[in-house]
Amino acid sequence: MSAVSISRVSLSAPRRNGVGWLTNGLLLILAACFLLPMAWLVLASLNANATLAVALPDQWSLSNFSKVLTPEQTLLPLWNSVVLSGGTALITVLCAVLAAYPLSRYSLRIKKPFLYGILFGTGLPVTAMMVPVYSLFVTLNLLDSLGGTIFFMAATSLPMAIWMTKNFMDEVPIALEEAAWVDGASSMQTLRTIVVPLMRPGIAVVFIFVFIQAWGNFFVPFVLLLSPDKQPAAVSIFNFFGQYGAVAYGQLAAFSLLYSVPVVVLYVVVQKFLGGSFAMAGAVKG
Repeated sequence: MSAVSISRVSLSAPRRNGVGWLTNGLLLILAACFLLPMAWLVLASLNANATLAVALPDQWSLSNFSKVLTPEQTLLPLWNSVVLSGGTALITVLCAVLAAYPLSRYSLRIKKPFLYGILFGTGLPVTAMMVPVYSLFVTLNLLDSLGGTIFFMAATSLPMAIWMTKNFMDEVPIALEEAAWVDGASSMQTLRTIVVPLMRPGIAVVFIFVFIQAWGNFFVPFVLLLSPDKQPAAVSIFNFFGQYGAVAYGQLAAFSLLYSVPVVVLYVVVQKFLGGSFAMAGAVKG
């Protein structure tokens, strides 16, 4: 090995080590930003005298969970969230599949402008349109309507859902549909019996994405739903913020943990029953 190559190795090794230490340090900082709030949630939920400090409780207690586990404070808002998010996800996925099919399968003149329009719709903030939407809901007598709120949230989630569904549908070989068309099947039959079963993992991804978006949506239900018995958990969380800055930290932490359970359960269930990979290569060869 020449002297030049030795000097290059000796100069590059410390530099790479320095970059590695910097990268690891940044990753540790990011991990702490995520883990510290989670640690506070768990510890504060088990502390009857919880504060904003991340500390072990002096006396472990489940009193916070017993206080929030009431029909009015937790169970009914969680059920409203399930209905609101589940209805939004179902309507969005159904409409996204029907809208993505012609975009994926047919050569249309308006395909590219339509896709660009969809892309523009994904970046349009909901807060910018809430004033005319509120006026429209008042005119149509849909204010404080759970069904009307579901349809509006589905409409706001539809652009991104169509974009994602179209990309997943592109992975399904059209040769499978062509064989079914030769046998006399219609486009809707091939969509229902061939395309949708083969893109189940993609549909699961879109469903979970829309569900989580609707589950954490605070602004839309806060504006459109007025009755306390119709508000989801994302809005009812205000009940733990009292007057003059007083906050029930322990109950807030316990409610937040319960609030995250349905999303975790949904992810596990969908991954179990709809997960998997696109097993289509063998179907095309066969």
